[in-house]
Amino acid sequence: MALLIRLLVLAFLTLAASQVIGVLESYINAWISQRIIFDMKNQMYKHLQSMPHSFFTSEKQGDIITRMNTDISGVSSVISGTLSSIVSNIATVITTLVALFSMSWQLALVGIVVIPLLVLPTKAVGKTRWQLLTESQGKHDEMNQMINETLSVSGSMLVKIFTREDKEYERFVDLNEEVTQLALKEQRSGKWFRVVMGMFTQIGPLLIYFAGGYLIIKNLDPSLSVGVITATVALINRLYRPVESLLNIQVDFTRSLALFTRIFDYFDKEATIVSPKNGRRPNMFKTDIVYDHVSFSYTPDKPILTDINFTVPGGSMYAIVGPSGSGKSTVVNLIPRLYDVDGGSVSIGGYDVRKIDLKYLRESIGVVTQDTYLFNGTIRDNLLYAKEDATEQELERACKIANIHDYIVSQPDGYETIVGNRGLKLSGGEKQRLSIARVILKDPKILILDEATSALDSISENAIQDALETLMKGRTSIVIAHRLSTILKADKILVVDGGVIAEQGTHEELLALNGIYRDLYETQFRKIIDEEAQKHTEN
Repeated sequence: MALLIRLLVLAFLTLAASQVIGVLESYINAWISQRIIFDMKNQMYKHLQSMPHSFFTSEKQGDIITRMNTDISGVSSVISGTLSSIVSNIATVITTLVALFSMSWQLALVGIVVIPLLVLPTKAVGKTRWQLLTESQGKHDEMNQMINETLSVSGSMLVKIFTREDKEYERFVDLNEEVTQLALKEQRSGKWFRVVMGMFTQIGPLLIYFAGGYLIIKNLDPSLSVGVITATVALINRLYRPVESLLNIQVDFTRSLALFTRIFDYFDKEATIVSPKNGRRPNMFKTDIVYDHVSFSYTPDKPILTDINFTVPGGSMYAIVGPSGSGKSTVVNLIPRLYDVDGGSVSIGGYDVRKIDLKYLRESIGVVTQDTYLFNGTIRDNLLYAKEDATEQELERACKIANIHDYIVSQPDGYETIVGNRGLKLSGGEKQRLSIARVILKDPKILILDEATSALDSISENAIQDALETLMKGRTSIVIAHRLSTILKADKILVVDGGVIAEQGTHEELLALNGIYRDLYETQFRKIIDEEAQKHTEN
């Protein structure tokens, strides 16, 4: 009786310990899983931020989102589950084998003969699920891309204008059906795998019953009893479960390789535009910008710039004009190293921009683009993006210079006004003036205006023309413009055509050449002048 009580107490303590270990295992699994997600997403985000601008112009946004979220979460769950499962299952297998061989080595051998049969379906299923998951994740990329494009502000407007709601819905249903079918195929392959594994695990106990019965009937092992056979069958089932679990881990891990492949496809992409070690930090204020035999192409077979040569003296303002697609924006994008030259060099203050500290270089350059981008936050948040420690006085001063302060204070929430997705609660002129205020707050040494007033009507343009002149005063500035009023104020005009600086000079000098600039003037600029003159006459 004392022995019985002692054994019951030990059994209870063992079960209690098992429950506690289970809780700890669950906590550790959750902790490992979340830390893996945390670390991998941080590393991926940092790596993607270091990618050149060309990466984001060529990759699909839906693809980036899927790999950042779905793929990383899928991999982390496999890894976290694998770690604890391997430890516990190996421990179970070792202790079970010791118990089996201590009772009857003959029956133990019969039981483990089945184990090699469990391995056979594992590789085939792992490969199948790897292929299905790869295809499935590709379809998820397409779905995310479609959602991102058609349900964005601009995309949904386009769908409505062209009444494509039904067509887009049909396209989404077809894509969703493909994703669903692939998911069902993957699940079916896993179910049949478990059926086959279950059948093989039932063979072991049957063989043990046969072998044990044979040994008892023939009296070949007098020490063997029915109790030993029953205990062996119980233990062999206890052995098969962890072995099957370990093989499932192999299947899941093989499946997760598809996710690993997609994730590391991004990690393996090299950051081609990086800050040099011990990068230079030259004085950027009123220093020359020199283009020396610059060539550039987005694809090797289609050169954009072939031999660009010019110098912008420090403190001067140069205007760049040219036909559409001539590479005007590409020329200025080489200064902050959004792209790097294929040949030649762009220098500031006598230093190649590739040898200047990248953060210092970009901190010294202010860019106002044609397509103004604002985050979906307050006006204050968008302004502080340029200088997060700016005072209230600095914010108001920048907005007054940009002629946007009066509009802001007229709003019920003032500087706390929400601008909406991509700033769509503001007009084009208001967005542009806000972006100019943001650059004023940055106080850059070099200024790049890429068709900065193209989104403005004549009234709005006049309202900020003085602001731009104030901003450019004393700064080295390069302006891409279609408005003659802006071009006339330039110290020199550069005409880009055919990958080279085809003409350069003042407005009068270029008109006298009777070349490309005069053609632009007669077609593009003359039309604008006539329109403005007509409006003035009507008023």
